[in-house]
Amino acid sequence: MSLNNMLPFISTAIMLLFTISVFQRYAVRRNPAFLYWGIGLAMFGAGSFAEAFLVLKWNSAIFVVWYLFGAALNAAWLGHGTLALLVQKRWVTVLTVLLVIGSVIAGIMMLQLTLNSGAYETGVAISNTYREIMPEGAKVRLTTPFFNIYGLIMLVGGALYSAFLFWRKRVLPNRVIGNVLIAAGALSIGFASSLARLGYGEYLYIGELVAAVMMYSGFLMAAAPSKVPAKATAPEKAPSPA
Repeated sequence: MSLNNMLPFISTAIMLLFTISVFQRYAVRRNPAFLYWGIGLAMFGAGSFAEAFLVLKWNSAIFVVWYLFGAALNAAWLGHGTLALLVQKRWVTVLTVLLVIGSVIAGIMMLQLTLNSGAYETGVAISNTYREIMPEGAKVRLTTPFFNIYGLIMLVGGALYSAFLFWRKRVLPNRVIGNVLIAAGALSIGFASSLARLGYGEYLYIGELVAAVMMYSGFLMAAAPSKVPAKATAPEKAPSPA
């Protein structure tokens, strides 16, 4: 197995640790934003594992997991978690319902596909062959850009907005850096995914690994206890995607 094909295994391990950390925070705070983040991270990890598995052998169910969770839905749920953390409004609940419905519809579309397993090649990155495996004109592929664009805007925009708020008040520098890392990680996977859709799938795995490392590092840094005295931050608080 080539080094490039081993990268999804590493990404999966990192995302597993990240997911556990976020769900632990949800268990303590009961903030739905961390639940949405945890769901998105679990999808990211499942997609990475499916990529690694599909390098070794074909399995139609694993392919469905790879495309649905790895290519289509995880960015939207991550971005939605950031939105829910930053905006405590009733219309966010409406968006949550729409995201759930859209995710279910995408799942149904995937399960209805007739896959061309003959196009699969052992040892070849699935991101390079999925177009031939999926039937031409598969409607689920039309939904993917909407999920990814929504997720990328919310995740990157929210992280940068939080970083700006903390920087402007000159407090909690660890959260400024942490949120910038989260945004950079989201951009790296967005860029790598765009390259994959253009036919350069060999860059997807390294993009996912970079995203996993940067986002988890950003989360740990932003979540670390601040050394700033409590009275310095008490008058005004700003939300953070982490």
